This record gives sequence, C-alpha cells and structure tokens, in this order.
Amino acid sequence: MRTLCASTLIGEFFVVGFAALVAMKDPDLAAPTVWTVSGIAMFLCLALCGVVTRPGGIALGWALQIALIASGFVVPTMFFLGAVFAALWWASVHYGRKIDEAKARFAAQSAQSAQADSPAPDAV
Repeated sequence: MRTLCASTLIGEFFVVGFAALVAMKDPDLAAPTVWTVSGIAMFLCLALCGVVTRPGGIALGWALQIALIASGFVVPTMFFLGAVFAALWWASVHYGRKIDEAKARFAAQSAQSAQADSPAPDAV
C-alpha cells in the first residue's frame, strides 16, 4: 500500500506546484501567499509518503485530497484534478491493502512450505 499511496502523493506534489504557477497569474493573489500555501501543501504531500502506513496516515491523506479539491475555488481546474487524485488515492488505498494481504498470505504459505520440506532431525 505504501508504494501506491506514495506514488499518488508524489504526483500530487507536482500538480500542486503547477497549480501554484497558474495561481500566480491571478492579480488578486499575492505571490508570497500563493507560495506559502502551495509550499505547505507540497511539504505535506512529501511528509505523508513517510507516514501513510502509520495510524492516521490514510485519514491525513483524505484530508489532503479534500484540500486539493477545495483549491479549485482559487484555480478552477483543481476541482477536476482534485477529483482525479481523490479517485487515485482511493484506488491506492483499496488495492494497496489487497496487495498487502496477498503478500502476507504468500509469505505464510512459503513459510509453511519451507517448514514442511525441511528434514526431520535424526533420533539418536
């Protein structure tokens, strides 16, 4: 799950950066404000890559998805891109968990198979 979720978050990192460049063209927004908000969001994308498997990591990821969609009020294209990344986040979490379960099952089967194949100790 970690790999899929981290990949989604790295993609969001770049999208947030490009959205900041688009927001800079708005004369009503100050450049320092745009880069402060975008910088915090970009930092959160990277920081969440490391904590996604810890308790609360997925919930923080969902909060980031909601914030990304809400950024559409500043850059309207972000409504669409935020929805796309929210769908990718859901898929990453959903299928990542399935992959983790399959890996655990495979590891358990391999351990059982290795145990069954090992020779029994000779009685003296």
